[in-house]
Amino acid sequence: MDHGAHHHTETHGYAAHAGPGGHGAHKGQTHHQGASWPMAAKATLHCLTGCALGEILGMVIGTALAWGNGRTMAAAIVLAFVFGYSFTLFAVRRAGLDFTAALKVALAADTVSIAVMELVDNGIIALVPGAMDAHLSEGLFWSSLLGGFVVAFLITAPVNKWMIGRGKGHAVVHAYH
Repeated sequence: MDHGAHHHTETHGYAAHAGPGGHGAHKGQTHHQGASWPMAAKATLHCLTGCALGEILGMVIGTALAWGNGRTMAAAIVLAFVFGYSFTLFAVRRAGLDFTAALKVALAADTVSIAVMELVDNGIIALVPGAMDAHLSEGLFWSSLLGGFVVAFLITAPVNKWMIGRGKGHAVVHAYH
């Protein structure tokens, strides 16, 4: 389909793509089949940014307050989800969705991606000897945290590619761009 002509119509907007009449309905084709690696990488980077901010903040708070490993990791995971969801939530709110609808889109778009990312990243931190006991001033703390993000990105990108290719995950957000 020639999307150039389509994108210049006045009906183009999030309402034109939402629901069963969205991109998937164009000439009976599924728009998201064969999601590209750049699209998956962009979605994963978007997710990673929110997750990383939340996780780093949680780790810094827990470490600075001398919380135990479990409490610190729990705070980091909760904040990773909060920040990860908030990036999508604010983007779709700007597109005109009310808070409840935007929250549903954020949950549908990011839950699997954030969960995989957190599982991988925190698993790596837990497996690196001494990383859980390292202090903010130590290179081991930062190298294991950042290394975990890199590995989490590499594992989550194929998951996102698969989900986008099936019209799920970040593909849900596409309808509101």
